[in-house]
Amino acid sequence: MSQTQALSGVRVLDLSRVLAGPWATQMLADLGAEVIKIERPGIGDDTRQWGPPFTTGTDGTRGDAAYFLCANRGKKSVELDIAAPEGAEAIRKLAAISDVLVENFKVGGLKKYGLDYASLAKVNPRLVYCSITGFGQTGPRAEQAGYDYMIQAMGGLMSITGQPDGAPGAEPMKVGVAVVDLATGLYASNAILAALLHARATGQGQHIDIALFDVQAAMLANQATNWFVSGVSPTRMGNAHPNLVPYQPFPCCDGSVVIAVGNDNQYRTLCGALGAEGLAADDRYLTNAARIENRVELVSAIAALTSGWTMRDLIAALEAAGVPCGPINTVEQVFAEPQALHRELEIRQARADLSSPARTVANPMRLSVTPVRYAEPPPRLGQNTEEVLAMLDDEPDKESDRL
Repeated sequence: MSQTQALSGVRVLDLSRVLAGPWATQMLADLGAEVIKIERPGIGDDTRQWGPPFTTGTDGTRGDAAYFLCANRGKKSVELDIAAPEGAEAIRKLAAISDVLVENFKVGGLKKYGLDYASLAKVNPRLVYCSITGFGQTGPRAEQAGYDYMIQAMGGLMSITGQPDGAPGAEPMKVGVAVVDLATGLYASNAILAALLHARATGQGQHIDIALFDVQAAMLANQATNWFVSGVSPTRMGNAHPNLVPYQPFPCCDGSVVIAVGNDNQYRTLCGALGAEGLAADDRYLTNAARIENRVELVSAIAALTSGWTMRDLIAALEAAGVPCGPINTVEQVFAEPQALHRELEIRQARADLSSPARTVANPMRLSVTPVRYAEPPPRLGQNTEEVLAMLDDEPDKESDRL
């Protein structure tokens, strides 16, 4: 590499699986960290089997599930049985020469192998140890497993997602991707980076406790503070916004367009683009607060206007006027967007055993001096076992100053 990456020289020991933990460690790998992914012999990360769809090997056999590819590029795969004494000992040796360890076992699950934070901090006081669980290390639910879907339900997200009661198809809905896992991975990687800075300054590692339930509560954001301020629990509103109007899809003669008006000036501009100066001057709609009060009437009036437009013409008119808007794309259409092509949002990486490149979504972080790099595709199960275990004999000092 011609440029040093932000996390060059940082070694991460990844004992996590499925999505939240691997999402966090892939973020660190993209930023230049060496990530060693520990997997169960012969089985690997659960998501290697979470298909179809599956990749295809060069010999025509079934490869890894597409799900696995999304969160594991840039890592080294090592097969180790942590329940076996020799496997646990290898983990301890790796932890002694690593900067970060990420795990998502049940609370206390690694203690019996001597791989909990208290045990590993003795062999590496600088170690940043991140535990990701459903409910955290403490509390009445700490011992319980937690999964994205149930946390979306318990954490309030499903209560504000879906059509309102009385509308066709009304029921609480989950988000179309495992959004709690993804956000948990992002919170975890942020916490890890903060702890690494502290370790660099002081030589002291620490234990990071990240819970999916806590993350989902934080993700309620304005909806939580709406309740804090008003005392009224938010409800499902379909595609409408609780704090802005108009801010939702509107019908066209050939589909729908999302219009996202964020202030009063944009509202007046929207009315001008639609030829609806009367709506712009109507006292009922002059301010956002007034528009929320009269939401039903205004949305109905705008929908009557947009329904006569084609999607292309409406988007062109609104974009020319500076009103935020956009089509409702399929996933295929997302990556065909000129903006997506320009920003190179699809990453293709060849892997020797696959008949076609591994395709993943680009990391959205654009750093001007230490850019993200995509060093390796998601690995084969056990691809780096010999390499990594041989490395243990080459490390001269387990307390080496890696940071």
